[in-house]
Amino acid sequence: MRTVIECVPNISEGRDAARVEEIAAAVRAVPAAHLLGVSSDASHNRSVLTLVGDAAGVAAAVRALFAAALSRIDLTRHAGEHPRMGAVDVVPFIPIRGATVEQCVALSREVGAEIAERFGVPVYLYEDSATSERRRNLAEIRKGEFEGLAEKMRLPEWKPDFGPDRPHPTGGVVAVGARAPLIAYNINLGTRDVAVADRIAKAIRHIGGGFRYVKAMGVELADRGLVQVSINMTNYKKTPLHRVFECVRSEAERHGVAVVGSEIVGLTPAEALFAAAEHYLRLENFAPEQALEMKLLELGE
Repeated sequence: MRTVIECVPNISEGRDAARVEEIAAAVRAVPAAHLLGVSSDASHNRSVLTLVGDAAGVAAAVRALFAAALSRIDLTRHAGEHPRMGAVDVVPFIPIRGATVEQCVALSREVGAEIAERFGVPVYLYEDSATSERRRNLAEIRKGEFEGLAEKMRLPEWKPDFGPDRPHPTGGVVAVGARAPLIAYNINLGTRDVAVADRIAKAIRHIGGGFRYVKAMGVELADRGLVQVSINMTNYKKTPLHRVFECVRSEAERHGVAVVGSEIVGLTPAEALFAAAEHYLRLENFAPEQALEMKLLELGE
């Protein structure tokens, strides 16, 4: 079976399309990796790249990404709704086929050490690669963002896993790790009141007493006159999309606000969408193999 590892790096640029394309082109130029998609958000000022390959391929693609991004992104001039701490903010490795979580952990540590040595960017290992429980949660590492890094990194408990003890002057730091597939899912609300989105995010996220596998925050989309509940679904099998959507809709109705749309950022496992279809269409005895495209994929095995 061919090894397939997914890598979904997030970069802190989502407004300059030409700059994002230049960075994406550097990744496309790596022969052993395949860039499957690029999703940019101007309000967040952030782009998500999705690429796949074997271990050597995705490692080479990450090196090319850093070389391109660090010369084009300056965090001292960056602003956006999404929290960020690095020009390349996060680099997760996800086992898809013929690879294990343990192999992705080893890969993340190898790539993290190389990033620090080659580019002078401090690296924090997170999720399954974390060297301490406190560093498992990306939000804890990112707390204080780029502007607060220099002071935060003076604390012994925030010494990076690799690289210098101070942030890169324009590139900040990066979190590198291995994790299960994650769905970046946003739900837009028909109001300008970001406090409503904040309250709903608090109600659904695990740290606020909500769903075990949900991280969420409220975001203002000023250019659209809306607010958003920005969500990371860390285990779509145990907390499915439709359950979170219905909870957000119910909470929004309590505030007299309508859900005006939702979006998935980047790629998502088909199984998550099938589960939503099965729920809303009341499908009986549905199997993913009933989707024509899934059946055709079996021919390529």
